[in-house]
Amino acid sequence: MSSRVCGRTPVSLPPSRASGAGGHRSGLPEVTSFTGPIALARRTPQHDRMTSSIHKLLLPFNLAGLCTLSAVALSLRWIAPEAAVLGWATLAAFTLAFLLYDIARLRDTWAGHALLVLMPLLALLLLWLTPRSGSSQVLLVVWTAAAAMAWPLRWAAVAVLLADAAAYLILLRQGHFSPLTVTLMYLGFQAFAALIAHYATSAERTRDALARVNADLLATRALLADGARDSERVRVARELHDVLGHKLTAMTLNLRALGNDPALAGRKELHVAQRMSQELLGDIRGVVQSLRDSCGLDLATALHALAAPLPRPRLQLDIADDVHVTDPVLAETVLRIVQEALTNSARHADADTVRVALSMRDGALQVRVEDDGRLRGALSEGNGIAGMRERVAALGGSLAFAANAHGALRIDASLPA
Repeated sequence: MSSRVCGRTPVSLPPSRASGAGGHRSGLPEVTSFTGPIALARRTPQHDRMTSSIHKLLLPFNLAGLCTLSAVALSLRWIAPEAAVLGWATLAAFTLAFLLYDIARLRDTWAGHALLVLMPLLALLLLWLTPRSGSSQVLLVVWTAAAAMAWPLRWAAVAVLLADAAAYLILLRQGHFSPLTVTLMYLGFQAFAALIAHYATSAERTRDALARVNADLLATRALLADGARDSERVRVARELHDVLGHKLTAMTLNLRALGNDPALAGRKELHVAQRMSQELLGDIRGVVQSLRDSCGLDLATALHALAAPLPRPRLQLDIADDVHVTDPVLAETVLRIVQEALTNSARHADADTVRVALSMRDGALQVRVEDDGRLRGALSEGNGIAGMRERVAALGGSLAFAANAHGALRIDASLPA
């Protein structure tokens, strides 16, 4: 009767509802839904990169671009023999730049922006080399869709107008029968592609933002549910101690008084009742103590809920047995540290795995977070890291950033428990 009671029952989702980065399973319901697999099966880093590359290649945007490039390749049959080698090389370079931009995860990097600048130049060169094919300008439509996904719509519009002006001058110089008509026609296709790409990107960003908010709500709700359960256990323990304990004590004293009566001293039933009342009082005290012994807030469920919407990085969680967090403010600080680390690893470090370790040392909770990505240049502290520092400082703790042996970011936080 004196065993520790935590009041938690592990819950696992059936395979059809399992979700989360790296295959996390949680008993928390999902509010948002996601299309496609959340995480791919991982066996080795090489397998992971190959599977991810094939998956990206089969995305609708890339398939549509490859079909368009194939049509342009077929049109090169009419290219002049003296320009054939340069024409095929130009198309191959454009195709390589198009595939590298998305598959090699170069989006939002300097290399990715450089490829976006290179692609229209290659398309215009191919237009110069193939004045009679009539299909080279379609490469600008493919590039426009990619540019609208990466650049602000205003910048993309200016770049498209400059590229079309150059295409018009090339057609005019080559003596095309109607350069303005062709240029305006392709400009309409480009505008349509840009708007579709822009709205698709906006919808994706909105979905990701809703997923992060949903994960934040689920994690916070997990902590609130744990706090409510702890409060209820304390209330029940107090009622048991104050009501049952008081009455059992009074009954034990009355039985003892009856035992002192010479007329009842020899009755066996009286001795049995005295023994049972004492044992019952001891059991009640054991139950009260076990209810008051809190196992702490369930940080594991809350942290897995934070990582669930992210396709990558995958969360690896290691919580020592002696970690028992009962302070909601401390638990929320841990959540925010891990949340910011997951976001930074996904956006800036191109990491596949984030390892989070929680342990106790000298009365303080030690939080270590590191990923397997690589820092790109010097660490710049934005609003997220500034907020992390403020939360840790409010608790009187310390926060340190360093690069691990593989060049990835490591976060070490010490929080007074």
